[in-house]
Amino acid sequence: MNFLRGVIAGQAAGPQPTGADTIQKLCDRVASSTLLEDRRDAVRALKSLSKKYRLEVGTQAMDHLINILQTDRSDSEILGYALDTLYNIICNDEEEEQDESEDAVTPLPVSGKHKNVSAPDENAQKQADDLGVQFTDTFIQDPEHVTLILSLLEEFDFHVRWPGVKLLTALLKNQCTQVQGVILVSPMGVSRLMDLLADSREVIRNDGLLLLQQLTKSNAAIQKIVAFESAFERLLDIITEEGSSDGGIVVEDCLLLLLNLLRNNSSNQNFFKEGPYIQKMKPWFEVGDDNSGWSAQKVTNLHLMLQLVRVMVSPVNSPGATASCQKSMYQCGLLQQLCTILMATGVPADILTETINTVSEVIRGSQVNQDYFASVNAPSNPPRPAIVVLLMSMVNERQPFVLRCAVLYCFQCFLYKNQKGQGEIVATLLPSTIDANSISAGQLLCGGLFSADSLSNWCAAVALAHALQDNLTQKEQLLRVQLATSLGKPPVSLLQQCTNILSQGSKVQTRVGLLMLLCTWISNCPIAVTHFLHNQENVPFLTAQISENLGEDERLVQGLCALLLGICIYYNDNSLENYTKDKLKQLIEKRIGKENFVEKLCFITKHELYSRAAQKPQPVFPSPEQMLFDHEFTKLVKELEGVITKAVHKSSEEEKKEEEVKKTIEQHDNIVTQYKELIREQDAQIKELKEQLGSMSSQNEQTQATLTQQLSQIQQHKDQYNILKLKLGKENQSPSNGQGDGSQVNGLQTEELTQLREEVEELRQQQMLLQTQLGDKDALINSLKSEAAQTAEESAGGSENTELLTELEALRSQVQSQASEINQLKTERQELVRRAEAASSDTVPSSDSSVDTDKVGELESRLAALTTETERLKGENKGLSESRADLEQQLASATSTVAILQTEKEKLQTDVQESKKEQDDLLMLLADQDQKIHSLKQRLKGLGETVEDEDDLDARDEEEEEDDDEEED
Repeated sequence: MNFLRGVIAGQAAGPQPTGADTIQKLCDRVASSTLLEDRRDAVRALKSLSKKYRLEVGTQAMDHLINILQTDRSDSEILGYALDTLYNIICNDEEEEQDESEDAVTPLPVSGKHKNVSAPDENAQKQADDLGVQFTDTFIQDPEHVTLILSLLEEFDFHVRWPGVKLLTALLKNQCTQVQGVILVSPMGVSRLMDLLADSREVIRNDGLLLLQQLTKSNAAIQKIVAFESAFERLLDIITEEGSSDGGIVVEDCLLLLLNLLRNNSSNQNFFKEGPYIQKMKPWFEVGDDNSGWSAQKVTNLHLMLQLVRVMVSPVNSPGATASCQKSMYQCGLLQQLCTILMATGVPADILTETINTVSEVIRGSQVNQDYFASVNAPSNPPRPAIVVLLMSMVNERQPFVLRCAVLYCFQCFLYKNQKGQGEIVATLLPSTIDANSISAGQLLCGGLFSADSLSNWCAAVALAHALQDNLTQKEQLLRVQLATSLGKPPVSLLQQCTNILSQGSKVQTRVGLLMLLCTWISNCPIAVTHFLHNQENVPFLTAQISENLGEDERLVQGLCALLLGICIYYNDNSLENYTKDKLKQLIEKRIGKENFVEKLCFITKHELYSRAAQKPQPVFPSPEQMLFDHEFTKLVKELEGVITKAVHKSSEEEKKEEEVKKTIEQHDNIVTQYKELIREQDAQIKELKEQLGSMSSQNEQTQATLTQQLSQIQQHKDQYNILKLKLGKENQSPSNGQGDGSQVNGLQTEELTQLREEVEELRQQQMLLQTQLGDKDALINSLKSEAAQTAEESAGGSENTELLTELEALRSQVQSQASEINQLKTERQELVRRAEAASSDTVPSSDSSVDTDKVGELESRLAALTTETERLKGENKGLSESRADLEQQLASATSTVAILQTEKEKLQTDVQESKKEQDDLLMLLADQDQKIHSLKQRLKGLGETVEDEDDLDARDEEEEEDDDEEED
C-alpha cells in the first residue's frame, strides 16, 4: 500500500522510476497478489495512469485486465476499474478526467457522445486513433473477449454496466465489422444490448443508444434483429417521453438509430409501415403560431424527423412500398401536417428547405397526394395556391440556392406521372384561361424563363419541360401560347421566343435550359417539329452552332444543338418540303459532317455533370454554376442518342426500303392478327358447345335416374296389387263356409265388406298416385322436348343426340307398360265390383232366416255406398285413360322432334367438317405468311437493320394498352 501511495502521490526516495517501470510493477502486483484488496488497488492505479501512459498500460496490462474480468466476477468494484482502464486505452476520444475519489459522488454525464475535443496536433490525434485500432485488434483476436463483455452487461451494478457499454461502443467504433460479426453469432447478444433501452438509469440508456447506433451501421442482419426486438416501439416511446422535437440530445440519438434501422433496409421499412408507427410520427410535426426562437437542438431534431419520413418514401425504394407509405401518410394526416409547416411563418430556412424536399417525395407519383397538394392554399389575402407561392420563391434570385432547388424538386414531383397537373399548369398559359387579376403558375414560369437571372431561366425551363414530359396533348397545347414582347409589335409564340433568346447568345446555363426545354417539347411530337422547322432561321442557327470550333464550355451547347437537330430529323413527318429528312441529312453532311455531328452529340453523355444528374431525381448541386442537367432529361438523351445516330447515317434508299419493309410487315401482322382473332373466336365457340354438350349429358343422367325411380315405384304397385288379390281370394271362400249358422255368416260378411271397402279405398289412392306419376312423366316429356329444341337451335348435335333418342324410346316403352298395368288394374277393379255385388245378393236371403231387418238395411246402405265409390273410381279410370292417350300424342310429338334434331345434327356435322377444312386452309396461309415474314426479316438483318420479334411487338402493344388505360383513368 505504501508503494501505491508513493506512486500516486509522486513521493519517491532516490531515483524516481519511469512510467513503464511503475506500470510493470503494478501489473506484477495484479498478477501475483492473493488479496482482492491489493489487486483492486493495483487496477485502480493502472486506471489513473492509463490516459497518460496509454501505450505502456495497453501493451503490458491488457492480458491482466482481461484475466481480472474472468476471475473476479464477484467484486463489482474491481470489474469497474478494469473496464474503465480498457476503455481508456482503446477509446480514441479525449475526455475530461473525472474525480474518482472513493468518498466523493461521481457526477454522471448524460451522454459521452458529444464531448470530443479536437487535439492540438492533427498528427498526434491520428497516431492516437491508430493506437486505439491496434489495441482493439489485440482485444478482439479472441472472440471470447467480446462475449465476456456482453456477459458483463447483464450485471445490474452501475459501476460494471456503464463502463461495459462504453467499452463495447469504443470497440465498435474502431473495428465495427469484426465486432458486429462476434455479436451476431453470440447467443442472445443483440437481445442483451436491447435490454439497455429499458434501463431506468438514463445515462446507461442514453449510452446504450450510442452503442446501438454503432452496432447497426451497414449491417442488415443486425438491423433486422434489432427491429424485431421491438426497437421501433421503444425508440418512439423514448422520443415521446423526451418531448419529441422539443427534446434534447437523446431524441437526436433515437432518430439517428431509427435512420440506421430503416435506410436501405426494405424488410425493416415494411415492418415499420405495417405497424402503427407512421401514425405516431404525426405529432412530431405539430407547430404553433409562434415559430420564433427555435433552439439549435430543435432544428436538428426536426431535420432528422423529416429525413426519417423521406427514408420511407425515397424514390430508390420499390414503387409498391413507396406508394403504400405515401397512402398511409395521407390517411393519417402526416402530409397535411407537413403542408402546414410549409405554409407557416417563422420556420427556419433549413427546416423549410427540408420540409419542401419531404413533401416532394411524399407526393411523387401519388395521384391522391398530388391532388391534395394542388388544393393547398397559403394563408395570404387573397389566398394563393401553395404551388404559386413556391414558384415565386424559385424564380426569385434573392432566395437561397438550396431553397430554390428544393422548390424545383417539389414542382417536378408534383408533375411526375400527373397528367392532370400537367394540364392545369399548361392551361394557365393559354389565352382563354389567363386571369389578369391574379398571378398564375404559367405567368411565373414565363417570367422566370425570360428574366435576367440565368438560374431562374434554367429552373423555369426545366419546370416547364416537366409539364410536357410524356404528354403529347400538352406539347400540342403549348404551341398555342402567344407572348406580347413589346407594345406595337405582334405577339410571338412561346416556341419562337425561346429560339429567339437562344440565338441572342446568352449565358451557357440559360441556353442549356432552353435547349433542354426545346428537346423535351418537340420529341415524339411531329407537329411541334413542324412548327420549329417552319421558322427559316432555326436550322441555319443550329448548323452554325454545331459546326463552329468553340471552347470547352460551348461544347455542351453544341451537343445539345446536335440533339435538337437530330430530333427534328427522327420525328420529321416530311410535311415541309424544304426540311424533309433527306434534306436535313444532306445539310448535316455538307455543313457539319456526319462524324463530327455524332461526336458533338456523344459529348453530352460524357460530361461529368450529366453523370451526376443521372444518379437521382433530386437536383443537388454544390453551386449554381454546376446546375446544368436535369434527371429526366438524362433519360431522354439516353433514349434518343442511339436512334438519332442511326437515323443520320441511313441513306434515303435505305430509309425507303425500310419503310416498305415496315409497311409489308405491318400488313402481314394485320393479317396474322385477323387470323388469330378468328381462331380465338372459333375456340370460344367450340368451348361453348362442349359446355352445352356436358350440360345435356348431365340432364340425361338425371332423366335416367328419374325413370329408374319410377320403375321401382311401379314394382311396389305390383306387389300391393298381388297382396290385394290374395285378400280378395280369401273373401270369396268365406261365404260358402258360413251357410250353417246364420248369425255367424252375417257377422263374417259384415267384416268382409268393411275390409273390402277399405281395400277399394286403398286401390283408389293407388290410382291417384299413379295418375300423379303419369303427370310427372308428362312434365318430363315436355322438358325433354324443350331441351331437344334448344339443342337443335344451338347446333350442338353430335353423338349426344343418339343417346337422347334412345332415352326417349325407353321412356315411351315405359309409358306403354304403365298403360297396360292401368288396364290390368281396371280389370281387377271390375272383378272386385262384381264380387262385391255377388256378395251383396247372397246376404239378402240369408238375412231373412237369421238376421233382423235393421241389420239388413244397414248392410244395404253400406253396399250402396260401396257401389257409388266404385262408380267414382270408374270415372277416374276413364280420365286416366284419356291422360294416357295425351301422353301417347306427346310421345309421338317428341319422336318427330328427335327426328328433326337428328337432321340438325347431321347438318352441324357437315358445318364442322367445312369449318375444319377452312381452318386448315387458314393455317396453311398463316404458315406461308410466317415464312414470308421470316425471309423479309432476314433481308432486313442483312441490310444491318434491327428487327423486333413478334413477342417484342406484342409486349410493346400490351405496354401501350396499359398506358392508354392509365391515361383514360
